[in-house]
Amino acid sequence: MTTATKITLIRIFLIPVFLVTMYLAETREYMLYISLGIFAIASITDLIDGEVARRCNQVSTLGKFLDPLADKVLVIAAMAMFCEWGIFPAWALMIVLAREFAVSGLRMVASGKGNVIAAGWSGKVKTAVTMICLCGMLAFNGAFFKELLGEGFVNAFNWISVIAISVTTIYSGVEYFVQNKSALSK
Repeated sequence: MTTATKITLIRIFLIPVFLVTMYLAETREYMLYISLGIFAIASITDLIDGEVARRCNQVSTLGKFLDPLADKVLVIAAMAMFCEWGIFPAWALMIVLAREFAVSGLRMVASGKGNVIAAGWSGKVKTAVTMICLCGMLAFNGAFFKELLGEGFVNAFNWISVIAISVTTIYSGVEYFVQNKSALSK
């Protein structure tokens, strides 16, 4: 197993830990900031594992499978918790889920034809925007920042984040299909 894959496995291990701390944050304010730390570390491992894989020539089939899966599960876990808390609308979560299923399906069809669809630039931008926005939502939705910055600021930040995540998700999904429409033709 490569070092890059081991780093990805750390991210996968952090997901249930993140969820537990998020549940505990409902009754213990400080756990929200621990959740933020865990989410930020997990997000940074996404940058590190990719860099290690490329620089050390450790790109593997297992890594290609686990890395995007870990990313998706991490961000969907955060969004699902935010939905439960009423600060992330279910329609936005459905946009993210639909895009992920659609792109995964496109990749499977292309793979069946012997083609590999690499991650595009817009997909990387979508991932970065999503992780940054979710980190901000984790930080600002604690009572400390709500009192410091005001409920109005926090609500505005949440909506700006939801819109940024939705727009980049839709754009990158459309771009994948436009650039790879040949995968769907005979």
